[in-house]
Amino acid sequence: MLPSYVLLDLETTGIDPVDHRITEIALIRVDDGVVSTRWESLVNPGQPIPFFIQRLTGITDAMVRDAPDFQRLWPELIPLLDGAVLVAHNVRFDHGFLKSAVTRSGATLRMDTLCTVRLSRRLYPRATGHGLDAIMRRHGLSTAARHRAAGDVELLHAWLRVAEEELGAQALQTGAQALLHRWSGVP
Repeated sequence: MLPSYVLLDLETTGIDPVDHRITEIALIRVDDGVVSTRWESLVNPGQPIPFFIQRLTGITDAMVRDAPDFQRLWPELIPLLDGAVLVAHNVRFDHGFLKSAVTRSGATLRMDTLCTVRLSRRLYPRATGHGLDAIMRRHGLSTAARHRAAGDVELLHAWLRVAEEELGAQALQTGAQALLHRWSGVP
């Protein structure tokens, strides 16, 4: 699809990257078509997790109490993200949270991005729905850990493999290249 990319999924305490925080991160790094790294961690958000988020994700305050905060995890993430395109389902959400967390850690995030919602729309224009649940139904995929970062990122990885099998590597690469959002250099 792309020479180097990182499939990323985050779970958070809400939807606003300024006021809310990350509670879980999972990623799969792919280099030259081969998975080079799988990584995941709970993250102490430094704020309570709302009850409805706990019900959705299964992540509780007790689970993140002793987890590292993002600032402690950031040095571990740098080499995993370096030189790769950030790929996520609704990438604006994940990129926004990641960028805010990186900024609070005193660094700057500079990554090209690719949204797999948009990629699904491009590759399957006649399909109804392009959320992860719709993709699961359409392609017969499943996960025991929906709304958990590792489960969702594995699901996304499985979908990309299915799309490549169904449509061919060239179609996947062409679609990804067309939708690639290049970092503009503006922080």
